[in-house]
Amino acid sequence: MRLSAFSVVDAYDDDPPSRDRLGEVLLLADAAEHAGLSTVWVAEHHFHAGGVCPSPPVLLTAIAARTHRIRIGSLVSVLPFHNAVDLAEQYAMVDRLSGGRLNLGVGSGYIPLEFEGFGVDPATKRERFDVGLATLLGGLQGEAIVPSPTLGPRRLNVAPVQRPYPPIWIAVQRRDALPFVARRGVSVALVPYATVGSLGELAEQIREFRSHLPPGAEVSVSVALHLYAGERPERARTALQRYLDSRLATQSAFYQDKVRRDPRHASAATIERTGFAAFGAPTEVVSQLESFRQAGVDEVLGIFDFGGLSVADVRASIEALGPTFRAP
Repeated sequence: MRLSAFSVVDAYDDDPPSRDRLGEVLLLADAAEHAGLSTVWVAEHHFHAGGVCPSPPVLLTAIAARTHRIRIGSLVSVLPFHNAVDLAEQYAMVDRLSGGRLNLGVGSGYIPLEFEGFGVDPATKRERFDVGLATLLGGLQGEAIVPSPTLGPRRLNVAPVQRPYPPIWIAVQRRDALPFVARRGVSVALVPYATVGSLGELAEQIREFRSHLPPGAEVSVSVALHLYAGERPERARTALQRYLDSRLATQSAFYQDKVRRDPRHASAATIERTGFAAFGAPTEVVSQLESFRQAGVDEVLGIFDFGGLSVADVRASIEALGPTFRAP
């Protein structure tokens, strides 16, 4: 099982003006590379402080420029908000500039405020996602793009290093979407604190996903967990509660639904008790992560920098866990 770092790049209205969350993510990437983690992933969000990276290609390029080995990834690029041809060009450039280290995660979006900001009807997001993904992948692998019936075909003037295109992940927050993603033969990213109630339920979803894969498909089941390895786990518990409160305030749709069904999941203590956050000494955290390997997880997307945790705490957690999961 691989260990990666996943930053939502969350910020807070009461953060000091001097706080530079984008700069902190660059420091996180440095620590992750040095510790031997597999990938640094960043999220895309708009119009709220719950995520202050509106352009993953820009941030990933900055990370690529200061690292050499670690892979870089988007989780996710929200396809309904963008022109897919633009995205194909941007991510092809990121893959080239990183020397072929890009993992490309895509999704359809889930926060109403963001759809409102782009003037996109959420009812159209699945259709927009399907069309956008087909255009994105076609452009990356050199297929002709036909802008309209009256215009001739066009091809991108830049191609990714990885052929036919970088590895693809699709983020899933609805169980009924798992078979559709699996049949595409691509990897899946899951965020269980926001969607499922127990590790057993997560294991069932992973088995269902794998049961629908095409024969011979080589994919990853990547699962996001909040992690803290150190001597002051109470800091992580306070930070997680702050993070969860911000998710509800930004109307994170799937997490809101989960809390509406069972209000106990608004509590950091409940998330930790169900296993979807692992806090404690490094040996304790490693022991907790073993249960996810047994559940079929290939990659833990470690959310290390959440809720305003200090750069020092984030770096210490990464350095403590990295040696156990060091990537080749």
